[in-house]
Amino acid sequence: MHLVCPSCGATNRVSEARVREAPVCGRCATPLMAAEPVNLSDEALPKFIAGTDLPVLVDFWAEWCGPCKAMAPQFASAASQVPDVRFIKVESDYAPTASARYRIRSIPTLIEPEPAPKLGPEPVPRPAAAPPWPAWAGGSSGKLMPRSRARAVIRS
Repeated sequence: MHLVCPSCGATNRVSEARVREAPVCGRCATPLMAAEPVNLSDEALPKFIAGTDLPVLVDFWAEWCGPCKAMAPQFASAASQVPDVRFIKVESDYAPTASARYRIRSIPTLIEPEPAPKLGPEPVPRPAAAPPWPAWAGGSSGKLMPRSRARAVIRS
């Protein structure tokens, strides 16, 4: 399983059996599974979401927002009670790119963003069979009607 360090952005590989044993980042020794919300910047959020294999719940908030301040203790409490979800806080005033990307129109807003699709060798889907030609265009024979006959069919 991959976990992105919220401090330095390094991607760490951690076995699923050791996720609950308080793993730390191999680069900066920051706890990877802290039981509290983590503040992320505009630049760090996309890499964190794309590189972390666990579900991510993001709280978009602002320092001046009363409802955001009222919700913060419950968000922190949930982070300590649900260790298999990464709880992230993004201050929307300082993260305009992330706010625009996720279409944040009011705060507080909680989202569970979809991770970026993994690129790899996947088969290219074949297009569905083309629908049959309409009768005025020659029907199923594939041959086009003369223009005068097609006009007659369309008018009727």
